[in-house]
Amino acid sequence: MKLELISFPLCPFVQRSVITLLHKEVPFTLTHIDLAHKPQWFMDISPLGKVPCLRIDEGTVLFESQVINEYVDEVCPPPLHPQDPLERARHRAWITLGSEALSDQFQMMIAQGEEHFTAAHRQLFDKLGHLEAAYGRGPFFAGEKFSLVDAALAPLFMRMEILHSLRPFPRWEALASLRRWTAVLMELPEVAGSVTANFVELLQSYLSEKGSLLLRSA
Repeated sequence: MKLELISFPLCPFVQRSVITLLHKEVPFTLTHIDLAHKPQWFMDISPLGKVPCLRIDEGTVLFESQVINEYVDEVCPPPLHPQDPLERARHRAWITLGSEALSDQFQMMIAQGEEHFTAAHRQLFDKLGHLEAAYGRGPFFAGEKFSLVDAALAPLFMRMEILHSLRPFPRWEALASLRRWTAVLMELPEVAGSVTANFVELLQSYLSEKGSLLLRSA
């Protein structure tokens, strides 16, 4: 099976799938595109015009990171999703919350005014608070076993640490369990290897281009 993941270097949803593929040690190629100037071949295969897309054997294309990750999990054992249907559904629910949290985080990142920033900040940390309450003893979401929830949330946590270094967030400091979980995930080679070596610089450059309040308040 030949897998090609269509990517944009800063996309956290692509990063989710890269982490999953690396964790499972599945061979794949990564093709970066410029989302500001999307090539026609990409528009032809991406119904939503978004990354990630996974092209399988140069034919069938899957889109949306959660769909991609579940497909990879099903065809490349051992599974990262729980076997119990109820627990599997619970994991899917937290992955969905993570997607919403990433959207809030993005809005906070590109905010140019305090009102926009404050609203996104509040929505993001409300969700992070729910995650803090749901996290058990660790080290991963499901205990000793790495799961698709961990793969889905690692990009969120990685960006939180970077943003926290630019503009400290007291509410992030207070989420002790999430900070411990984050530290565990950031040490994993599949997480560290899921972004480019200059990822922090790329992210800061992006924030600068967007006129982010985070940099103006650093």
